[in-house]
Amino acid sequence: MTLFGPISLHGGHSGEFCCHAEDRLADIIAQYIQMGFRQVGITEHIPPKHSKFLYPEEIAQGLTVDHMYQRFAQYFTTVRQLKADLADRIRIFAGMETEAFTGYLPHVRHLVTEFSPDYIVGSVHHVADICFDYSSQTYREAVRACGSVKDLYMAYFDRQFEMIQAVRPFVVGHFDLIRIHDPDYTKRVLQPDIAQKIDRNLDLIKDLNLVMDLNLRPLARGEAEPYPAKSILEKIRSRQIPMVPGDDSHGIFQAGKHVDTGIRLLVKMGFDTNWPVPRLIELK
Repeated sequence: MTLFGPISLHGGHSGEFCCHAEDRLADIIAQYIQMGFRQVGITEHIPPKHSKFLYPEEIAQGLTVDHMYQRFAQYFTTVRQLKADLADRIRIFAGMETEAFTGYLPHVRHLVTEFSPDYIVGSVHHVADICFDYSSQTYREAVRACGSVKDLYMAYFDRQFEMIQAVRPFVVGHFDLIRIHDPDYTKRVLQPDIAQKIDRNLDLIKDLNLVMDLNLRPLARGEAEPYPAKSILEKIRSRQIPMVPGDDSHGIFQAGKHVDTGIRLLVKMGFDTNWPVPRLIELK
């Protein structure tokens, strides 16, 4: 079975359930409907396992690990109610987006058992337990922890490989997010040692029949290309790995943004735009 038309399988973060997002989830989904979406995946971030992984804005709001867990439980209650209430207008897939910090795997297993998501987006935001994409400062901290920008890339793709093997997410999220604060990323991803790890990870994704996220968030920031970079997109196309747009939205204004641009890019490059239906794959 396949899906047709505009779609996002990574995003729908809302101010109700994510401190760095805005707006109510119901209003965000209403925006998708208004834009003509007949299907959308909502993938809220998983709660942290330990207080050291709380974001500064969560700490500022006095949130604890327990608060975050209860909010995540409320997310699933809310998204499933919206899924039922709006079934005649839009098909909602209730998903979740992983982290990959220390202790993440048993934590993800527990969350899957507890909440039975429709599917998982597998993402890596931490290297050396530092959230490298939070700011340019934390990116520099991660570089220092690893020793160099090249070593940061190498560690990132190693952690991603481990996550893909263990979690087997239906969607592999923003594959080359590690480039976020690197102005030289177009050359960096072609360096032999880094390219080898990229090829290894793509081969694993292909072997496991997973889907990749054409993450459009960089376009919303005014950047030149989505995740992954064009050179990596060409490798993905040569392997015939499915790619599905993800707006990575964090509010009404971002919902569905640039999805049309992403679809045109995929068509131009020869990707299949008959989208696979999200499903939960058994963790290793």
